[in-house]
Amino acid sequence: MAENNITNQNAEVQESAPAAAETATAEATAATTNLPVNEDAPAEPEENSIPEIPQTLIENPVPETIAPHDDFDWTIDKRNVSHYAPEEKVKYDKVYGDTFVAIEDGEIVAGALVALTKTDAVINIGFKSDGLVSLNEFRDLPNLKVGDNVEVMVVEKEDRNGHLHLSRKSARIHRAWEKIVEVHKSGEVVTGLVTSKTKGGLIVDIFGMETFLPGSQIDVKPVTDYDQFVGKNMEFKVVKINETIKNAVVSHKALIESDIEAQRAEIISKLEKGQVLEGTVKNITDFGAFMDLGGLDGLLYITDISWGRISHPGEILKLDQKLQVVVLDFDDDKRRISLGLKQLTPHPWDVLPEWIHESAVVKGRVVNIEDYGAFLEILPGVEGLVHVSEITWANTPINAKEFFKLGDEHEARVVTLDKDARKMSLSIKQLSEDPWSTIEKKFPQGSRHKGLVKNITPYGVFVELEAGIGGMIHISDLSWLKRFNHPSDYTKVGENIEVIILGIDKENRKLQLGHKQLEEDPWNALQDTFAIGTIHEGTVVRRDDKGGIVQLPYGLEGFAPGRHLIKEDGKAIGSDETAEFMVIEFDRNDKRIVVSHTRVWEQAKAEEKEAEKKEVKADAEKARKTVKTIQNKVEKATLGDLGALAEIKEKLKQEEKK
Repeated sequence: MAENNITNQNAEVQESAPAAAETATAEATAATTNLPVNEDAPAEPEENSIPEIPQTLIENPVPETIAPHDDFDWTIDKRNVSHYAPEEKVKYDKVYGDTFVAIEDGEIVAGALVALTKTDAVINIGFKSDGLVSLNEFRDLPNLKVGDNVEVMVVEKEDRNGHLHLSRKSARIHRAWEKIVEVHKSGEVVTGLVTSKTKGGLIVDIFGMETFLPGSQIDVKPVTDYDQFVGKNMEFKVVKINETIKNAVVSHKALIESDIEAQRAEIISKLEKGQVLEGTVKNITDFGAFMDLGGLDGLLYITDISWGRISHPGEILKLDQKLQVVVLDFDDDKRRISLGLKQLTPHPWDVLPEWIHESAVVKGRVVNIEDYGAFLEILPGVEGLVHVSEITWANTPINAKEFFKLGDEHEARVVTLDKDARKMSLSIKQLSEDPWSTIEKKFPQGSRHKGLVKNITPYGVFVELEAGIGGMIHISDLSWLKRFNHPSDYTKVGENIEVIILGIDKENRKLQLGHKQLEEDPWNALQDTFAIGTIHEGTVVRRDDKGGIVQLPYGLEGFAPGRHLIKEDGKAIGSDETAEFMVIEFDRNDKRIVVSHTRVWEQAKAEEKEAEKKEVKADAEKARKTVKTIQNKVEKATLGDLGALAEIKEKLKQEEKK
């Protein structure tokens, strides 16, 4: 067409760049004339040809004229052909533009499948070019053929290569998300296919989009095996959506709960206290069992399962077990129902057998132990208390938790029975004769016996001679010679010990026992051995701030005050150190000996000084006798004798001064 061949002379002149001289000639000609170029004129010089330049132009070149850009006329070409008028150009541009569809990125449009390749489908959406969509996005359409209409999303009108980028998958996801948002708002139930298992739940295909089904939302009951649901079509509710990341959470449990809620409302509307219902054990806990009443749950507390004591509901109930239960109470607002099983049978105290009466001997199982006694279950729901005072005839303290064990069986005599108050007191000791009634015959005063140490206190040892008979050895009656800080220093619980009966208190059921009285009092014989002033070797066995306990011969112990443990070098005797000690006090009545190591070396020093004094005195006496002898023998003193006599006198004077 002629209109498509419009060219511009000035543009061509600018685009072509001949030799410098030719360019100058052409510009000079254009500057002097504006006439159109003759079409019959010879063609432009061929490539690589050099035109001749007139001699006049070489000698007198035409000066270059530079015009402003605004004076350049773009409408004239070398053929003197003008372009369309502005109104015509607008008209033809509109006609050309109306042949194409106006689209935007992210827009969903309908397209026709115009061709199929081995890998792609060619889609025409009415744009200036067709788009390619991978056949992988049509796997759900196995019978795809040319001419089918499909919905696609415009990903990019022009990618880096200038191609139209379309996606059927993105369009399907977008439409699916719109539907999911709609059903989430309306609460509509949708059907989806469970495609796979993932961490914490399942992946469900809803409208062609993947959604998440948490494990806790699969069923009202806990589910551990997720694989059983893969590949199944199920109904769901969309319970949560995230617009930002286009993520949805679905629930199958919500549908079940809605059905259960409808059943629950119907059951509660007909519910009455005392009504008997059939239920199935749904779950068992430490405190009771949850019963499924046909869409409504009720709780059967452990105390309402049996009239007797049980430690766990699993002792009587099993999962999925069907039972008849009675409605004890219910709360419409909180939807709580309390159930009872034992209430379907009469209370055992109301139908107590005749063989259970006062003074009767019964057998029971220990079901509870307290500090004050133990409860024996005679029949389910019928219990009696064995008080600690009714365990044994002995007057010594008894620990019920040491005597009884849960589950053990014991025989006991019924002491009191109150059917109205549903109380019973039992006694184990009354099954045998009271040994204290004839205590003097078997355990007379002064008799010797062997017993078992049952308990130790800071003031004495409790010894059992036989069941129900026992007494206490006071700490002071354990040994004649040793003093103990605690009786456990001498004996231990569970050991056998020999005792002698010192006294009998029949009224208070007490025996006064002794152990040291099995031997004679050694203090009478030791009075001479450990007389005051005697010295004995001893070992310090204990030390404290006040002094030390000294182990002396014959198993005797003495006490050395702190100031009497000082040695000659000024240091004190320590524990496990052996030294000599002097007896400075001996009290037979209080069984007390006080000893001193300091007195030993102090007395030795005093005796040494005394010996030195006696020796000096003896020497002086001897000198006097010598002088007197000389005086008696010499009738007349000589000068030499006088000198010797003077020396002796001087020596005597010095000795006297010492």
